[in-house]
Amino acid sequence: MPGVKNSALIHVTGLRVDAPNGDPIIQDIDLDLNHGEILAIVGESGSGKTTLARALFGDATGGTHMVFEDFSIGGEALSTPNDFRRARGRLISYVPQNPGTSLNPGLRIGKSVRDMLLQHKRPVSDDLISQTFERVSLPEMLGFQRRFPSQLSGGQQQRVCMAIAIVGEQPVVVLDEPTTGLDVITQAKVIAELGRLREELGISIIYISHDLATVASIADRIAVMYAGRIVEVGTANAVLTDPKHPYSVGLVSSIPDYRNPKRLEAMPGRAAGISERPLGCTFHTRCPLANDKCASEEPSLDTVMPDREVRCWNWTSASSIATTHELLSARKNSDRRAIIEVKNLTAEHRTAKEIVVAAHDISFNIGEGECVALVGGSGSGKTTVARAIAGLHPISSGDVILDGKSIAVLAQKRSLEARRKVQIVFQNPMEALNPLHTIETALARPARLLRGLSDHDARREARDLLELVRLSSTLSSRYPSQISGGERQRVAIARALAAKPEIIICDEITSALDVSVQAAVLELLRELRHEVTLSLLFITHDLGVVASVADRVLVLERGEICEQGFTGDVLGNPVHDYTRQLLAAAPTLPTAEGGLGSRIGVK
Repeated sequence: MPGVKNSALIHVTGLRVDAPNGDPIIQDIDLDLNHGEILAIVGESGSGKTTLARALFGDATGGTHMVFEDFSIGGEALSTPNDFRRARGRLISYVPQNPGTSLNPGLRIGKSVRDMLLQHKRPVSDDLISQTFERVSLPEMLGFQRRFPSQLSGGQQQRVCMAIAIVGEQPVVVLDEPTTGLDVITQAKVIAELGRLREELGISIIYISHDLATVASIADRIAVMYAGRIVEVGTANAVLTDPKHPYSVGLVSSIPDYRNPKRLEAMPGRAAGISERPLGCTFHTRCPLANDKCASEEPSLDTVMPDREVRCWNWTSASSIATTHELLSARKNSDRRAIIEVKNLTAEHRTAKEIVVAAHDISFNIGEGECVALVGGSGSGKTTVARAIAGLHPISSGDVILDGKSIAVLAQKRSLEARRKVQIVFQNPMEALNPLHTIETALARPARLLRGLSDHDARREARDLLELVRLSSTLSSRYPSQISGGERQRVAIARALAAKPEIIICDEITSALDVSVQAAVLELLRELRHEVTLSLLFITHDLGVVASVADRVLVLERGEICEQGFTGDVLGNPVHDYTRQLLAAAPTLPTAEGGLGSRIGVK
């Protein structure tokens, strides 16, 4: 292998990872990470971001094959599997996108952090472990450290993975969607902590995310990926305020803004699958600037101005792409017939030693075709409320009333029709998808069991549902483990739609989606609300999404509703201090004039 000729902390040239059939998953990757730098990698689901992250570990599992020209971390040239194995945990650590699958379910979380230190022969102390938990905004007390992963929320599991990654103070940390599912206050704390670690310890970070507003608050540079290639690289401020690749323009224009609520418009078409990538520029089938040259010749990643690289024949015209949006006026309609009513709901979490009240005296209703958003911090009780309404968590007191009739507390005791009418999409789609079932089987099953469709009709509808959520029908024969996290989430949404429900409980369903697919999914749900009067309970930490989709907002703090009202009123003129904290912590994109945009609520 050629000697190291670059002073960057990570230096990679000519990286390519092929699928078992030889199709490239990622290719032509040249990447440098400088000392003390935070480099963000952004792009749609399936663009190759996670494959690139795992390739930095030399991880080419599942029959994939990795080749490269040069590869070094911390000045050490890596070429063999043993080289990469020795680097893991010593030079580079990794926080995966799905923390639930990376934490040992039989190991207490404190011991998981301790084992990382022991594995790499680092000094171990109770104080160090407690400090590490505190760094990622988790309770440092011993009682919390003795919990198992199943006793934590998705956001807490994510932060445990971060604690494991940073406890050894490795020079490079790769974070794959590290703030997915976190509320804005906790997210702001984690981002601040990452900045502090960079400043105090000199840690360099590769930050993979679909959340461009969060990226704006932390990244020094951004690399935009599409269809396995890097298509634009530049400083964060430059890429977000003046993108030069048409794909980057589309991503930036898809971002919701709680200050100016708008109807979201996704880019046309969908990202090409690994075996579907066209000749020439892989984006040309979706690009408004495409011409004959784009369809026949693949552009190279060229330096087009200082500190900016772009892979596009027509990059000089990118600023001409129109990005108009329909601004949404305040939606105030309280005359809808109630589909579901929650009355004085109280739900608890019980262990052998304690009873924790997760939700107390919760009352609200959701009208026909209405979207009600439930927001609040991690651990505020949002998911407990959602699962209780869906019949997946016992209720200590109170009632859930569907179409004017009280329904059983637990789903297994509800009628088939009640189960069909109320569907839930989980934050972690793997909770709803059987890993042994193909995607087609997963989508056909609720159509057969809850609606009585024949096997033939259910499978045909499954393929139609894939197209509805902007996935290729070719995915129908794959298993959940063979598709990306964002693709799994869209499959989970399609699975809920297969039942033709009256209400869908959406628990952070867009937190794992890139902004363009998020726009497509939210627009799909908006259309369904009007076409089939579908109602939504929408749990999210993204206030921009709330402003774009919700009619009313309920703010939950420590298991109780502290503020509620029409969306424009709550976000534009919050009354409760906690609501003001949420708005103050919400990330924003930089403005064209430079710097972060205003954090004043919508008017």
